[in-house]
Parts: sequence; structure tokens; C-alpha cells
Amino acid sequence: MQHDAYRAMWERLDLDLPAHDGLLQVLGKFYGDIYMSQQGRLQGMEYLDFVLSEVHGLRIQELQEAKAQGRKVIGTFCVFVPEEITLAAGAIHVGLCAGAEAGTELAEQLVPRNTCALIKSFIGFKLARLCPFTQSCDLVVGETTCDGKKKAYEAFAEHVPMLVLEVPQQKQSCDRELWKAEVLRYKAEVEALTGQTITAQSLAAAIRTVNARRRVLQRLGALRAASPAPISGRDALLINQVSFYDDPVRFAGAISTLCDQMEARVAAGEGVAPADTPRLVLSGCPMAVPNWKLPYVVESAGAVIVGEESCIGTRNTRDLVDESGTTVEEMIDAIVDRYLRIDCACFTPNSERMDNVVDLARAQKADGVLQYTLLFCQPYGHESMKLARRLEAEGIPSLAIETDYSMEDVEQLKTRVEAFVEMLRSRRG
Repeated sequence: MQHDAYRAMWERLDLDLPAHDGLLQVLGKFYGDIYMSQQGRLQGMEYLDFVLSEVHGLRIQELQEAKAQGRKVIGTFCVFVPEEITLAAGAIHVGLCAGAEAGTELAEQLVPRNTCALIKSFIGFKLARLCPFTQSCDLVVGETTCDGKKKAYEAFAEHVPMLVLEVPQQKQSCDRELWKAEVLRYKAEVEALTGQTITAQSLAAAIRTVNARRRVLQRLGALRAASPAPISGRDALLINQVSFYDDPVRFAGAISTLCDQMEARVAAGEGVAPADTPRLVLSGCPMAVPNWKLPYVVESAGAVIVGEESCIGTRNTRDLVDESGTTVEEMIDAIVDRYLRIDCACFTPNSERMDNVVDLARAQKADGVLQYTLLFCQPYGHESMKLARRLEAEGIPSLAIETDYSMEDVEQLKTRVEAFVEMLRSRRG
């Protein structure tokens, strides 16, 4: 990325330019060490390399050009915000910066220190003026998927135009009514923001667009079941991460091409690691860009990641919106039902998540599951204990990891992961 070409744009967005330059420099080196050092990458990953290299440059420029044409930009942190409605109103739906330590001291002036890294990250990126996505937003949409986020949004609303959607905590009929009311409230807010009325035609087109992206990611996931694994877990995670930032139509086309290359590799019996490499599924908290620490540790330990059960993974792509509706009302119902199938740890009970993790591990022929929980994340911390018992009962080894975005525990993580991978290797015989 040519920083000079975007400097005036970043100034207009009120970024802290020296700090932003430093961030890009660190991330560039981090990316080079973790991604560009891999062997046997698919040619199609060049697209992802390019998108990520321009994620604060060309992609932001695209957003600014769209805004100049009257389109609105809506930023989110969660897969519960219905992207179909955003697109149907002609707005752009983007994920926001939340995957690295940034502006931590500033964030801790708004939220307690013992808040999870993801929450402190998105607040820190904003207060330190480091995220051009947040700076581009006409509206930021939060959701009540945990108490930490819920209270943080109260403070965050003093700094950004904010809307918070109430996500129910159970899945009874009364909860569906609540969620439908929230989806309709979001529709009304987006229509007011954009000045566009959502029609059956625009909503149907948006549903097809988002479903197409989900389908190509489902295809990617299915191909990862092959042995040897045709793509590394790091690259697959990057693809899922980029899906939150890139144009959905362009992204689906590029990943479809990459899947074609994966199919050819599978047909040839080729992979990124030998067939006897221990295979792992990651499960738990989302990993936003550039949170690549644990996947790097895992694959450096001699394992390969073949699936991610998280919001940056199958939780976001498993279910499609029914495309058979012909009226706005029917399509809204289909959206409500699809989003209520998300097995977020905010729900109680949430037994379907246990089933989904086991099913994913079986489908991907995984030797074990690595449970990943951010420090101070109560919902996934609680479910980690329950999931460990379920996996043990199913005969699937698991390891629970609790960490944050710092690099201080890397050596400790290496020791634990290497021991786990060695145990899996010995089970294979």
C-alpha cells in the first residue's frame, strides 16, 4: 500500500497519522512473518494478500467514493446485525477494527480494566483515532450479546452515532417476537438513515447477495475436510476475516476461484501439510483481524486447523436465509428465523452449539478441538467447561485456551499446544 496516496484521505478522517503509520508498519511485519512465510499457498491467496494490504487504503477510498455518491456506511461488531437489510437500503455494511491491542490506556478510561480484549480493542481503536472504518461510519450498530458489550456501548455512544439491537437470550416464541421487533426497528432506522424504502425486490437481491457469500464460504469449509488439508488454517481464517470488510459480490467471486484451485489440489491428493498431520478445529470466541496469534502457534506446532466454530467461521456461514419469500413481510420472517439459529453463547440454554461443535469436528475429520476463550469473556468461558465434558463423552480430545491480544503468553501457549499436538499424534499411532 502506498501510504502517501491515502494520506490526505486519512487526514480528512481525523486519524492520528503518526500512530496510524506505526500501526501499519507493525501489522505489515506481523503479516509477513505469519502469512508470507507459509509454503504451498494457493495462488488465489494473492487476492487476500492484496485486499488486506489495502484494507486501510483502497477499501476506505471505495467507502469515501460511495459516501460522496450519497450512500451510507454502517459498521458492526457482530454477526447478529442483519446485513441483508443494510444492503437492501443501498448502504454498505462493514466490520470494524477490534482484533489488536490499540489505545488500551484510553479504552480503560471508559471501561473497567478487566474487560475482554475485543471490547477494549474497538474502543481503543476509536479513541486513539486508528480505525478508518469507524471514522467512515454514518451509524455503528451494537448488540446485547454480552453484558460487557452492552455496558461498553453506553460509553461508546458518546463517541459514535450508535444503535444497539436487543438480542434475546432464549429461543422461545416470545423471544422470536422480540427479535422480529428488533429487526423491524433496524429496518426503520436504516430506511431513515438512507432515505430509501426497502422493497421486496431490493431485499430479495440483498438476501441472494449475502447467501452467495455464505455459500462460497460453506464450499471452502467443505473442501477443508479433505486429507491432506488443501489450505492452512491461517489462510482460511484470513478469508473469513476479510469477508467482513470486502465488497460481498467481489469477495464471493474471488473465493469461488480459490475454491476451484482447492478442488484441483484435492483431486491431485495434494495439501499444505502431510496427510498424517494432526487436524484441529478451533472453537469459541471470534478472531477479528489481526488476531492470528493462536492459529500461528498451532500450525507452527505441527498441526493444521481444518475448521473454525466461531463468528469468524461456521457460526456466520452455517445457515442461509430462505429465498422463497416474495413479500417484504415473508423475507423479514426468513431473516428473523435465520439469525435466531445462530448458536451464540449469549443464549441459555445453548445445547445446539455443543452439537454443532461435535458435528464440525466429525465432518472435518478433526483429531481434536482447541477451545479459544478471550480473558474475561464470561459466556464462552462458561460454555468451555460444558463443551469440554461433551467432547470427552464423544471421545474427542480438547484443550481449553484462555488468552488475550498481547504476546506475553506466546511461549506458554506454545508449550501447551505442542504437548496437545504431540498427544494427538501419539493417538494416531
